[in-house]
Amino acid sequence: MSRLNGAAEPAQDVFQAIADPTRRSLLQLLVDQELPVNAISGHYPMSRTAVSKHLRILADAGLVKERKVGRETRYRLDAEPLRELKRWLAYYERFWENKLGALKRLVEEDEEGGKG
Repeated sequence: MSRLNGAAEPAQDVFQAIADPTRRSLLQLLVDQELPVNAISGHYPMSRTAVSKHLRILADAGLVKERKVGRETRYRLDAEPLRELKRWLAYYERFWENKLGALKRLVEEDEEGGKG
């Protein structure tokens, strides 16, 4: 997905980054807080290295920002790429609504035709 604001293209695709359930969970964890990798790792049954790899993918997609505080790196959510994704999906949502509406009408007509 290209960046609409003219910024540099992220190294990792947002769709690929959020395809993994662990990475989606990491984003949820970072919604309201900035955390170091040690604190983040405590929430998952995997090694700190594995969590760091997931965070790297999210950072490469522009979904998390890193900040050095002393000797530790803290991570926080950057929701802007998700807003861009939401705008992109909203464009296609109207097509799904039309298809679902047509399906609903078809089912309701079938149910009414079956009575009697």
